[in-house]
Amino acid sequence: MFSFSDFYQLIAQHDTLRPWLNTLPKQLSDWEESEHGDMGRWMRALQKFPTDKPDIIDLKNEVSVRNEVPIADGEKKRLESLLRLLHPWRKGPYKMHDIHINTEWRSDWKWDRVLPHISPLKGRTVLDVGCGNGYHMWRMLGEGAKLTVGIDPSNLFLIQFEAIKRLMGNDDRAFLLPLGIEQLPELKAFDTVFSMGVLYHRRSPLDHIIQLKNQLRKGGEVILETLVIDGDENAVLVPTHRYAQMHNVYFFPSAKALKVWMEKCGFVDVRIVDENTTTTDEQRSTDWMTNNSLPEYLDPENPSKTIEGYPAPKRAVLVARNPD
Repeated sequence: MFSFSDFYQLIAQHDTLRPWLNTLPKQLSDWEESEHGDMGRWMRALQKFPTDKPDIIDLKNEVSVRNEVPIADGEKKRLESLLRLLHPWRKGPYKMHDIHINTEWRSDWKWDRVLPHISPLKGRTVLDVGCGNGYHMWRMLGEGAKLTVGIDPSNLFLIQFEAIKRLMGNDDRAFLLPLGIEQLPELKAFDTVFSMGVLYHRRSPLDHIIQLKNQLRKGGEVILETLVIDGDENAVLVPTHRYAQMHNVYFFPSAKALKVWMEKCGFVDVRIVDENTTTTDEQRSTDWMTNNSLPEYLDPENPSKTIEGYPAPKRAVLVARNPD
């Protein structure tokens, strides 16, 4: 189905990543043998994407590709039809040969909030946990990262990533693996680890924070972004059922409580660098993601609350260093 041989060859040359070869091939082999629902249909679409390297690639200001001479209208329509077969597109936006993939999330806004507060990524090896379809991985390369590795168990996100990668000319600096972080050994190999939009999906948030730490080299940096509530160091919300119609959510700490959690897990220099209320301009339905989105998940009489009566989504970004 997929060949991960290029990634195996790459990490075989990387002293700190090489031990991953003890477990990774078996895990990915097991994944390939499992049931995948729509994967056959998506794979047939993926095989039709061109792999020629475009003339112009911009990962610094956006994620876009184009040729000096625009592709013909017929080819553009064919490419857009292939991209739309991979609906819903949640993370982006992308501009592929003047096709604007207007995704549910303005992930570029999150990136703009995060970027001023992190160590420069130039020359770094980066892990993006819960990377979605890889939008932020491309922006990391735009900031000079040497290698970006994303992990996310969603098959559709993997296919979307591979489609964009093909349109990039098969950039060999970015790889997405269909895994969860609990499947990773303690690599202690990455210069920077991102976890954005993952913590509230974890039944044990402290275990997740420790798992992030276990992937970092000594002195490496973690960027943790998650839903939070207002409050002091002891404030935590545990939804009884759904939150904004999400059912797989567990812990919403205050940013101050999350800082304490990270310190308890051994991180140092923990900083709360941003808190931001999510607006319906940042997350909404589009013609590339036609399902319900944030506007339908807020109380129509009081948009400061979710339809379940909880505080509306607010997100915080914390940055910290691994001293070990």
